[in-house]
Amino acid sequence: MNGVSAKLSLRNYQFVLAMDFAIEEINKNPLLLQNMSLGFDIYNVLHTEWRTLEPPFYWLFLSDKVVPNYNCRRESKSVAALTGPSWIISANTGTLLQLYKIPQLTFGSFDPILSDHDKFTSLYQMAPKETSLVLGMVSLMLHFRWTWVGLFISEDHRGFQILSDLREEMDKHRICVAFVEMIPVSTVSFFPKTWSKHHQVIKSSANVMILYGDSDFLEVLMNTLREILMTGKVWILNSQWDVIRSHIHLILDSFHGQLIFSHHHGDISGFRNFIQSANPSKYPDDFYLVSLFLVFLNCSFSESQCGTYKKCPHNASLTWLPGNRFETAMSEESYNIYNAVYAVAHTLQEMLLHQIQMQTVGNGKWMVFSPSQLHPFMKSIQFKNPAGDQVTLDEKRKLEAEYDILNFWNFPEGLRHKVKVGKFSPYGLHGQQLSLHEDLIEWNSRTLENPHSVCSKSCGPGFRNSPQQGKAPCCFDCIPCPDNEISNGTDMDQCVKCADHQYANRDKNHCLQKSVTFLGYEDPLGLALACMAVIFSVLTAAVLVVFMKHRDTPIVKANNRALTYILLISLTFCFLCPLLFIGRPSMATCILQQTTFGIVFTVVTSTVMAKTLTVILAFNVTSPGKRMRWLLVSRTPNYLIPICTLIQLTACLIWLGTSPPFIDTDTNSEHGHIIIVCNKGSLVAFYCILGYLTFLAFGSFTVAFLARNLPDTFNEAKFLTFSMLVFCSVWVTFLPVYHSTKGRVMVAVEVFSILASSAGILGFIFGPKCYIILLRPERNTLYGFRNKTHSMYNEGSES
Repeated sequence: MNGVSAKLSLRNYQFVLAMDFAIEEINKNPLLLQNMSLGFDIYNVLHTEWRTLEPPFYWLFLSDKVVPNYNCRRESKSVAALTGPSWIISANTGTLLQLYKIPQLTFGSFDPILSDHDKFTSLYQMAPKETSLVLGMVSLMLHFRWTWVGLFISEDHRGFQILSDLREEMDKHRICVAFVEMIPVSTVSFFPKTWSKHHQVIKSSANVMILYGDSDFLEVLMNTLREILMTGKVWILNSQWDVIRSHIHLILDSFHGQLIFSHHHGDISGFRNFIQSANPSKYPDDFYLVSLFLVFLNCSFSESQCGTYKKCPHNASLTWLPGNRFETAMSEESYNIYNAVYAVAHTLQEMLLHQIQMQTVGNGKWMVFSPSQLHPFMKSIQFKNPAGDQVTLDEKRKLEAEYDILNFWNFPEGLRHKVKVGKFSPYGLHGQQLSLHEDLIEWNSRTLENPHSVCSKSCGPGFRNSPQQGKAPCCFDCIPCPDNEISNGTDMDQCVKCADHQYANRDKNHCLQKSVTFLGYEDPLGLALACMAVIFSVLTAAVLVVFMKHRDTPIVKANNRALTYILLISLTFCFLCPLLFIGRPSMATCILQQTTFGIVFTVVTSTVMAKTLTVILAFNVTSPGKRMRWLLVSRTPNYLIPICTLIQLTACLIWLGTSPPFIDTDTNSEHGHIIIVCNKGSLVAFYCILGYLTFLAFGSFTVAFLARNLPDTFNEAKFLTFSMLVFCSVWVTFLPVYHSTKGRVMVAVEVFSILASSAGILGFIFGPKCYIILLRPERNTLYGFRNKTHSMYNEGSES
């Protein structure tokens, strides 16, 4: 068996030990390859394209100066080649090995290019597919709520593919890419002088960086980046890099606390014991092992007896080396080598059994295998290794990789340690694929809190995100929710409007149930208006009683006593009308409110007009040469009341027949309340009723104003003028105020207008008369009035 790897280092030397360990296990196993032992050759490959094929040529032809397709060796015992860890080494070597149909098993990371079986017909990849790596990284970001992440990715086919997958998965979960740095896979690009342009990117607001590439790429990149001191940054890697080659020993360097996604694999229990027992006496041909004992364990060797060491500490072994020099835990690549050796052994076993069954072995002659004969068996091989993991070379049957999450700790004097802090399994239940032990994680920061990496701080409940123009979706401003809208989560794009029967609390993070209310008697405002209505109605009734008691006095008999009684009775109903507006609305009260208001006020205004016309007719009848006595005697002005009322009644009936008032709810006027109100049904009809009343009132005001100076006894034209002036002023003011209010206040405004206009009529018309009747009875006679008139006349003559 042949092993081809990159330039030999302490990290790569573990590959050699893993192969040696696997072969020793197999050779000691009585159930595998009985009467047959495995061996191997190791070839070191220089990582330059023009010298990559030198070791394979030498292995195939025992010389690096060969004639193609000619082998100077009579017989070769090598049946397979293991190559890696770089995919470039495997690809270049594969183009040569497939010419001879030699099975090639790669132990580096899984690479899509090497899966092209038309191009690489003899190549098998041992590493599992990395389709779940992106899911694991995004799950880690979601766990810590990192939404602002920078990307450093190798500029090759794998880098472009992982960038596409990362962007797609991050977009699904609203994680934004702060920046993307595609690093050319060339050692020239890693020199520090070329990194000056990247300093600002590295020191960006993103505190989480993802580094993706193979182990060699990451090794050079990390050793260059660590020269820039960066604190508070979290680095997420897809592979373990060789920290042994770093010669910068800081207490806390830039990569302390980094998180590494490493392929999960079973524990090979005997590997550590194997390393512990490895020494130059046991493996005298291993010159690299001898060098390790010389350099790190202070051993010396005699020149005459090469391979025999002396002056070494008792029981000296590689496990004495510090962890930053040599890791005894089996790495991903070493585990792939371990499985590759077992895959070759199981393939040979299957082939041997097949040939025995076919009776192709005879006369005890030692069987010689041709490498090309292994392919049919190798493609279908499937087994469990000693750690219990399933191994298959068929890519279609390969399982998705599970990952251990390692935390990199950096200690003084260059001591470093990797601690397993979690695991990601794509086979776990949704939401349970990632498991972490946060208490074990060491962060590259001065605090014990988990680091944050966001473009904008989260918007809490009661706020919504407002994207900043021209920036990533993760960069936003927090805008408070509008009135009656809530957001009960963080980073909500939209606020949710509360239902009509609910309202938003003060913090705007929860909808509360609205309480039902109306202008009731329990309400101080409703109670005050109701008391006013009752008081004024009682007062009006009292005035009516006074007038009826003094019905034969001149001041009562003047201006049509019957009209006075009608006016007082209608005013009483006007004052009682607001009681229909107070209390829980019902269908009956909603209909009666407006119709009663309209009809009763029509009676009032038409009565005032009739009284005014009565004054004018009375003056004209008493004047010489006038023939209008029959109009006064026939009480013609009194007919205005039923005529005007009939017109208003007809309008109300039309209103009730087309669009009558109904019970409605007002959910917007008062915060936290649902107000039960009477909807007028048709606003046009309501304004027609109100407009008709205004017309009657304005007509009464005009007639009364023209008759204000008529020299008649007990002339009330002035009082009628002032009453109508108040009435018109109230209802003209009512319109803008009514439309600027809502809910219970709107109802209160209408009630107050009814009371104010009615009180104005009562006060200006009947106030002066009550004053004379009750307080100045001497003036409530024709004699008293004439004396007053005479005295006023004499004063005017003397002056």
